[in-house]
Amino acid sequence: MSGGCTTLKSLIFRRYARTRRASSYDPTGGNRDFWTIPVGTTATLADISGAGCITHIWCTINCPEDRYYLRHLVLRMYWDDEAYPSVECPIGDFFNVGHGIARSHVSLPLTTVAPASEEKKPGGNMAMNCYWQMPFATRARITVTNEGTAEVRSFYFYVDYEEYDSLPEDALRFHAQWRRENPTRGVHGDLAAQGINYWHLQDSSTGQDVKNVDGAENYVILEAEGAGHYVGCNLSVDNIDPTPDGLTWWGEGDDMIFIDGEALPSMVGTGSEDYFCHAWGMHPHGYPYAGTSLAEHDPDHPGRRKCTSYRFHINDPIIFTRSIRVTIEHGHANLQSNDYSSTAYWYQTEPHRPFPPLPDAVARRPRPDLR
Repeated sequence: MSGGCTTLKSLIFRRYARTRRASSYDPTGGNRDFWTIPVGTTATLADISGAGCITHIWCTINCPEDRYYLRHLVLRMYWDDEAYPSVECPIGDFFNVGHGIARSHVSLPLTTVAPASEEKKPGGNMAMNCYWQMPFATRARITVTNEGTAEVRSFYFYVDYEEYDSLPEDALRFHAQWRRENPTRGVHGDLAAQGINYWHLQDSSTGQDVKNVDGAENYVILEAEGAGHYVGCNLSVDNIDPTPDGLTWWGEGDDMIFIDGEALPSMVGTGSEDYFCHAWGMHPHGYPYAGTSLAEHDPDHPGRRKCTSYRFHINDPIIFTRSIRVTIEHGHANLQSNDYSSTAYWYQTEPHRPFPPLPDAVARRPRPDLR
């Protein structure tokens, strides 16, 4: 195995590995290059023995009878015969687009490509690519479980990987975890029912500015134990919380990250839009390390409802030696009650802390668009 990351500059150096692939190709030589996945069954995309590293995953799925298939299909990955998966996530969210909606976007580790007719379509078709590097010492197993309402008519995939004679002992394992809080609980209850203006509660000039120092009621993106580094997340928000003057914006919530058991966060941000490297709102653009893959989609209230934004700490990973807790406010000082879901990505030593139970298929479904 050659050391270091693959970059354009590193391509001039010889790599010591054997390049391999698992895929849905037709072994008869015909053109039936896909698998079907009946409801309630699990397909094993790859089961690899020995040491190696997954370098690329591509897939595309046709399941027209299930408009929620991007949330109903669960992707899991297991390293080295571990009992609990290191990756557990609805397949659409893993590839960086939330709410079960098809959307084209480009980031460094994850990309999606949707045909023009499928863009912003719930349950639409799209190609999905992952370039996160996923090492393993003795075994790698990747599965997809259909917890939906219809058979997957066709599941096309590639799993590209390298085989090594051995894996360095300090190689961390890749992890990804999906969570949802639907809805989050605003700390002052239903503001609209009380006739309270959300913006007045965060205006220091009025003396009513609500405070949040300890992050106790924040939305939790990740809680992990061990040593490693957090490399980012996507956050999907359905901005359902009404105010007396209509739907208000969700992006004033600060990120707060607790490292190695801190009582108070050592990393505190200035707003959700800022954590995702935006400013003056969320904007419909994707960039290598941060951006928006789904830009506040709502047919009736443009710019106010469903959004998926992402931030990848690839050049600036957040390092922990015992534990990490990544959180974000839901609105300023947790004043808003919205639908939050997220996928966290990180590398760490094993064994990892078992994940919270994944919500069932119905509880994972996105809220319908208002019509």
